[in-house]
Amino acid sequence: MRLRLTGLTTVYLRQRQAGKDDEGNVITAGWSTPIAVKMNIQAAGGAVNAQLWGKELKYIKSGKYQGDDINEGQQENWGVCVNVDKDDEPDYVINSIQTFSTHKNITLEQCNRDDGSND
Repeated sequence: MRLRLTGLTTVYLRQRQAGKDDEGNVITAGWSTPIAVKMNIQAAGGAVNAQLWGKELKYIKSGKYQGDDINEGQQENWGVCVNVDKDDEPDYVINSIQTFSTHKNITLEQCNRDDGSND
C-alpha cells in the first residue's frame, strides 16, 4: 500500500517532557521540539470503532503513516499537533500504533477537550 501524496497532511509529533523533583516525584515539564511528519488523517469510523469507542468516537481520528519516526511501542502517548500550530499544546495524543508491512495505522485521541465530564 502506498499513500498518495495528495492525501498527506503535515502534522507535528511532540514528546511529553518529564522529570523528577527533589523528592523523586515525576513532574511534567511541557513538550519537546516538534518533529514534522506526513500522515493521512481521517475521522475514525466503522462498526468496530463504534463498538470500541462508543460516544467518544467523535474525538478519535485514524491516521496512516509510512516512515520511521513513529514506531509501535515507542511513540504511544506522544502529542500530535493536527489542527493547531506546531508550537502550541498538541490537540491529539497517539493512543495506539499498529504496524503493517507497508504502513502504520495510528489511532489519535483528542486531548484537552471540554466534554462536560468535569461538571
